[in-house]
Amino acid sequence: MSRGASAGFDRHITIFSPEGRLYQVEYAFKAINSVNLTAVALKGKDIACIACQKKVPDKLIDASTVTSLYKLTDTIGCAVIGKLPDSRMQVHRTRYEAGKWKYRYGYDITVDMLAKRVSDLNQLYTQNAEMRPLGCSMIIVGYDDEFGPQIYRTDPAGYTCGFRGISIALECLQTSLAAELRSGESEVCVVAQEHPRVRFLTNQEIEDHLNAIAEKD
Repeated sequence: MSRGASAGFDRHITIFSPEGRLYQVEYAFKAINSVNLTAVALKGKDIACIACQKKVPDKLIDASTVTSLYKLTDTIGCAVIGKLPDSRMQVHRTRYEAGKWKYRYGYDITVDMLAKRVSDLNQLYTQNAEMRPLGCSMIIVGYDDEFGPQIYRTDPAGYTCGFRGISIALECLQTSLAAELRSGESEVCVVAQEHPRVRFLTNQEIEDHLNAIAEKD
C-alpha cells in the first residue's frame, strides 16, 4: 500500500477511499498478525476445542499470568489474538454482554447470539470516530443443547460466521507448524457434550496429547 494511495483516507475511521477501502480497519487486521501468535479451533460431533500459542516475552514474567484463552461464561470460552490491551478490553465487554443477557432473560446466552453481539459492536467501532477498531480477533466456542458444539469467529470489521474449523493469523500458523510444539508454549480449552463447561487442559495433559501424536507419526 503506497502512502500516496492512502493519504488522507487513513486518518479517519469512517471515510472510504476511492477504492472502497477502510484503511483503519485494514490496519487493525495487520495489528493482529503483528503479534506473531496463532489460534486454531476445530469441532467434531460432540466436542469443540481451541488450541493457541503461548509466548512469554520476558523470563521475569510469571507465565501463569500470560494467556490468550478466557472463560466468558461457564459454558462458553474464547481465544483472542491481537494487541493484548485490546484483547482484554474485548473480553471484558463480551463478559458484560453475556451477563446482561442472563440478567435480562434469565438464561445463558447462546454462542451464536454472543458472537453476533460482539460483531455488532465491532462494526459500530468502524462508524464512530470516538472509538477506533480493536486490533484483535476472537474465536468463541461453546456447546449448544440443540445444535451441539459451536465455533464462531469475530474480527475488527464486524463480520462473524459459524465454522467447523478456523484459525487466526494463518501465516503465523504455517511458521509454527515447522517448529516443535511444547506444552509450555501452547494452551487448549475444550467443551464437550459430556462436559459442557469450559475446561482448560493442564500442561501435563497437553504434554500427554503431544506425546501421543508424536508416537503416531
